[in-house]
Amino acid sequence: MSVRWPSTCVLFYALFVLCALCRSFVSGEGANQTAKLIVDASGQLGRPIPETLFGIFFEEINHAGAGGLWAELVSNRGFEAGGPNTPSNIDPWSIIGSESSIVVSTDRSSCFSRNKVALRMDVLCDSEGSNTCPPGGVGIYNPGYWGMNIEQGKTYKVVLHVQSLESVNLSVSLASSDGLQELATGYIIASASDVSNWTKVELVLEAKQTDHNARLQLTTTKKGVIWFDQVSAMPVDTHKGHGFRKELFSMLADLKPQFLRFPGGCFVEGEWLRNAFRWRENIGPWEERPGHFGDVWMYWTDDGLGYYEFLQLAEDLGARPIWVFNNGISHNDQVATSSISPFVQDVLDSIEFARGDPNSKWGSVRAEMGHPEPFQLRYVAIGNEDCGKKNYRGNYVKFYNAIKDAYPDIQIISNCDGSSRQLDHPADMYDYHIYTSANNMFSKSHQFDQTTRTNNGPKAFVSEYAVTGKDAGTGSLLAALAEAGFLIGLEWNSDIVHMASYAPLFVNSNDRRLSTSGVTPCILRSPLMDWTLTPSAPSGQQRSNSHPIM
Repeated sequence: MSVRWPSTCVLFYALFVLCALCRSFVSGEGANQTAKLIVDASGQLGRPIPETLFGIFFEEINHAGAGGLWAELVSNRGFEAGGPNTPSNIDPWSIIGSESSIVVSTDRSSCFSRNKVALRMDVLCDSEGSNTCPPGGVGIYNPGYWGMNIEQGKTYKVVLHVQSLESVNLSVSLASSDGLQELATGYIIASASDVSNWTKVELVLEAKQTDHNARLQLTTTKKGVIWFDQVSAMPVDTHKGHGFRKELFSMLADLKPQFLRFPGGCFVEGEWLRNAFRWRENIGPWEERPGHFGDVWMYWTDDGLGYYEFLQLAEDLGARPIWVFNNGISHNDQVATSSISPFVQDVLDSIEFARGDPNSKWGSVRAEMGHPEPFQLRYVAIGNEDCGKKNYRGNYVKFYNAIKDAYPDIQIISNCDGSSRQLDHPADMYDYHIYTSANNMFSKSHQFDQTTRTNNGPKAFVSEYAVTGKDAGTGSLLAALAEAGFLIGLEWNSDIVHMASYAPLFVNSNDRRLSTSGVTPCILRSPLMDWTLTPSAPSGQQRSNSHPIM
């Protein structure tokens, strides 16, 4: 811990003085006026600021992960987004060729027990005869998330599972959005005996040209029936080979976050429990992960970015992981406290996965995934924004007691706000969220001024804050100043407030789900994506449009 006079104060008052001088200059009054700024930076006015104060909060919203930080280029790679029943919608996959040359359908023939849907391609045309295939062949293509960013000289690993009762001759290409120009191509030529059972095929393609709006296509000119499943394409060069896009990871690393709160947010809860984030469903080989529909932010995720990857992300950033888990409560349904025991055990298993010995049941699964050493998980949050729900307090106590018995060193975070009145249950920290107008945000700089100070009382975690609505737009000076003022209040009360993070972290400009502003945003642009991130302090949320930030 260190003692310092809040640096944001200096910035804020400097901006204030600058604005005053500019106004004076414009009105022609500047020649005879002076401005005096008195700053008392004496040590006795300062409070110790914890090194944990500023971190980041990652939620799967705005395609922050799928189509964002996670480098997977294929959307709906397992053909599961249309649901478990067949026939199903394969969107965004599309067909290359006419109905007289190809028929595409889905069935439940996959070799993966947790995601049984596979794509069946009946090729009716051939390389010769009365029904000849077009020169480029027929097949299917995937545009990824609003186009794949393919860059000349870079290599991409394509992995797919294929089955056929006949020999196959497939072209696997990264191509322009209209499919007319091939950027990189590989071939799968196999006898019937080689692919009579489901077979995993891997190709490494080097791009000959750059196209920011490319697609992956699988084509053939040979008549027959071919099944596909779990089709993936990723750049070979990700951060440490861990699957994170290097340019976006670098933006996070530059923030030097002291913690990473994940994976939500409302994403943890779900509108219904059946669509909540389930850690067991997104560990292990990516092909075996069923994926799920995030019914709060209304899009499908293949869950390549899962519980293990979030822990790895925190480690790569040198940040403390904060695991926010579902406590048996969604937006619309709840598990009674009398029935919560399986959920409690599930969370204990998740902690063992992160921290357990490599010879333990769940620690061994982590070790098999390539991380024999335990992750440094020391913080967990019981639910997200659930304090007012009927079963929260009863469920909370069950989780709290079980976790403290098994892992007494873990810091447990309650959803209930303790800034205005003391909590009625044990906690190491309590969560405080605020999404509001600029005027109200600025006034909240005093939120913690009157909070009861006790040596052993819980500390505050302001894990989500932002100016929202018309004041925010897609970033405004008004919103930035209001958030800066709020942060001054957090630093001033840093004996109580030990952690703070802005929300949301990233937004893909094609899918703005949250309308928030950013403090001095840095913008990374490409023809297909516009990522924004605050380099210093963060900013906020309202459920609609949005701006990516810390």
